[in-house]
Amino acid sequence: MNIGTIGIAATVTLAAVGSAFGIGAAGMSAIGAMKKSFMQNKTPPFLLIVFIAAPLTQIIYGFILLIILIQSETAGQLAKMTMGILGGTAMGFSAFFQGKVGANASDALGETGKGFGNYIMAIGLVETVALFVMVFLLITASGVFGPLP
Repeated sequence: MNIGTIGIAATVTLAAVGSAFGIGAAGMSAIGAMKKSFMQNKTPPFLLIVFIAAPLTQIIYGFILLIILIQSETAGQLAKMTMGILGGTAMGFSAFFQGKVGANASDALGETGKGFGNYIMAIGLVETVALFVMVFLLITASGVFGPLP
């Protein structure tokens, strides 16, 4: 078996697991905020959906990394496995914690109706971790620094 395949599969799989957990956390909190609005006979803020959906992007980053790892001619099998597992794990944690931040943002927006821009900035900072992981691993896998083992 080609061990690089493990890393290639792990890249998008681990990012997706983190996204699922993040979406779950944000979704549960957003539903609680919606419930509060309905109990007060108010229309819940539609922007809560943004907080729920935010962790989805890490799956895209994992998929982009997966494609680069498949096409990489400079990365050895051990390097592909390592980059895939560690990159997918980092993206997964980013998605999970982005969902946790989104959960708190849902609660705050649902209660106050204010601060959406500030909450999105906080969510965006967590997103940046996944972007950095993807970009740095893309540079590494593409052989910019020379051949990998």
